[in-house]
Amino acid sequence: MKRMLSGIKPTGQLTLGNYIGALRNFVNYQDDYEMIVFIANLHCITEYQDPADLRKNLTDAVALYLACGLDPDKATIFLQTDVHAHAELGYILACNTYLGELNRMTQFKDKSAKGEKNMTAGLYTYPCLMAADILLYNANYVPVGEDQKQHVELTRDIAQRFNNRYGETFVVPEPLIAKVGARIMSLSDPSKKMSKSDEANKGCIYLLDDPKTARKKIMSAVTDSFADVKLDKENQPGLYNLIEIASALSGRSMEEIADEFAGQGYGKLKGYVADVVCSELEKIQSRYNEIIESRQIEKILSEGSAKAAAIADETLARVKNKIGLEIKY
Repeated sequence: MKRMLSGIKPTGQLTLGNYIGALRNFVNYQDDYEMIVFIANLHCITEYQDPADLRKNLTDAVALYLACGLDPDKATIFLQTDVHAHAELGYILACNTYLGELNRMTQFKDKSAKGEKNMTAGLYTYPCLMAADILLYNANYVPVGEDQKQHVELTRDIAQRFNNRYGETFVVPEPLIAKVGARIMSLSDPSKKMSKSDEANKGCIYLLDDPKTARKKIMSAVTDSFADVKLDKENQPGLYNLIEIASALSGRSMEEIADEFAGQGYGKLKGYVADVVCSELEKIQSRYNEIIESRQIEKILSEGSAKAAAIADETLARVKNKIGLEIKY
């Protein structure tokens, strides 16, 4: 069975975009692949996080993974910091990565262009850690959104470079991008991705939002002045985004939804999208509450980290042997 790996960085509450672009795909994939899913808590601290908020976000992330349908009997679920090989291999791979490659990484490049101050070294080198996250587990596939494809491509370059220098060591992974819902955009600004860091809090729907709050956000979503329901991503990005959300959650095609509401105005379409989203949120939140009350998270993470460490430690030992870091007596 082919192996698939991914993780989410819980610097804030998980969003509807995370669910559509990543979590639902994990659930769909877990019957067909050996799934390894981790909470990327080391990646959280490239910028300051309030410790209490971070702990809550980590707990919620695990609970929501499970509430969205991930099965710990099918998927290996763990905290990144519970497997120490991530950090060690991350440093080794940083020594096999060129500055020019890191300079081209979108997050660092964008923040530099904006003149942001006090950026950390962790923000600069985190693509090396991300490469370690993937390569430790000999993953064949990495499901990502369009904006994360660049990191998998860098991981491939690092893996191939290492293999060429030291002999076959790493599996070179392939990015896997969902055709629908791969990148859900902000409801208040459809030119930007739906983000956990949305300061106005109007364009982002969180999985733990009260359904009434979520409905209000959808009904006030930015559309356009055309007042005509069509699939036109370039000229009607806000409307396209709403239809994409409904399509991803309902299983209906975007064309079918657009045809149904053609000529009816945006209000009815928004009402339909709100119904679909709120129904999904209610199911997720009900299951989330059950998981939190059952106090099963610690056991799941402990068992998951043990399984993950068995794979990761073997890979790390092979890497250290290849590059001559260990003395053999």
